[in-house]
Amino acid sequence: MTFNPRHVPVLLNRCVSLLTPGIEAGIRERGQAVVVDATLGMGGHTEALLSRFPELTVVGLDRDTQALTMAGERLETFGERFRPVHTVYDEIGSALSGEGFSHADGVLFDLGVSSFQLDERERGFAYSYDAPLDMRMDATSGPTAADVVNEYSLDDLTHVLRTWGEERHARRIAVAIVERREDHPILTTGELSQLIIDHYPKGTKGGHPAKRTFQALRVEVNDELRVLERAIPAAMDAVPVGGRVVAMSYQSLEDRIVKRHFASLSTSTAPVGLPVEPEETKPRFKIISKGTERPTAEEIDENSRAAAARLRAVERLRPPLPTTRKHRRRA
Repeated sequence: MTFNPRHVPVLLNRCVSLLTPGIEAGIRERGQAVVVDATLGMGGHTEALLSRFPELTVVGLDRDTQALTMAGERLETFGERFRPVHTVYDEIGSALSGEGFSHADGVLFDLGVSSFQLDERERGFAYSYDAPLDMRMDATSGPTAADVVNEYSLDDLTHVLRTWGEERHARRIAVAIVERREDHPILTTGELSQLIIDHYPKGTKGGHPAKRTFQALRVEVNDELRVLERAIPAAMDAVPVGGRVVAMSYQSLEDRIVKRHFASLSTSTAPVGLPVEPEETKPRFKIISKGTERPTAEEIDENSRAAAARLRAVERLRPPLPTTRKHRRRA
């Protein structure tokens, strides 16, 4: 598969503008800058950054080998300035050190499933196509959605649908799945989607009945939210003073994680009323996005999948506090 040159990266100009001050600071101080594109996908954001800043190197991470191949084709003209790494995006520190860098001047997340993954029918991400029930972002390893659907207990399946999909009718759907698989395994997206439609309460609003179940299965198969819980702190640890972390999410569970981690280090922990604030209680970051930023109507017209995007960004104000012996964990 080759990339679609008509694909429009989500909030492209805004992401570039938010990352620009950190990149420019790195170029001023060291003559070069480094950005981690933690969710490389088809490489649209990386292409824009490399085109704008000749002194920039981008380390592009993706667990999807197809994405790395496509992005490599797209970005081959940039040579060594593009460094693809096959890894999950919570491994930011290891990816940087593996490429010989001690930090990143910026980190970008474009979370969720990518356009080409949705369009590749055999990947099984979309309920609108009949395909093998797979949903792995890294198709080289790990359990598939079929494994979850056919092997999880009723209670575990209910938990997945309710927690990762925020599905109000999780138990009802899980019961229907368990009853069907007693007759034969559920192996395709088409069968699962129709099963959900058949057992969903009639007249329920909120889009396609299978939408939340498919989201939940994808998150479970790829361990997305647990990975994100580790990845946002790793990104914030990776940037120096002046460095920035930009994150776009597409569903509320992702956005809550991003918001919580950004807020936790962008808020003073000093008691109210102190005449002088101690250094250790001062915020280490500041929030630089204007609340939760959304795409414009024009951007949504160009790329309908951008409609759900929510953007947040922070900038490091102060270096990390030194680790003292009493705070270190024993091995």
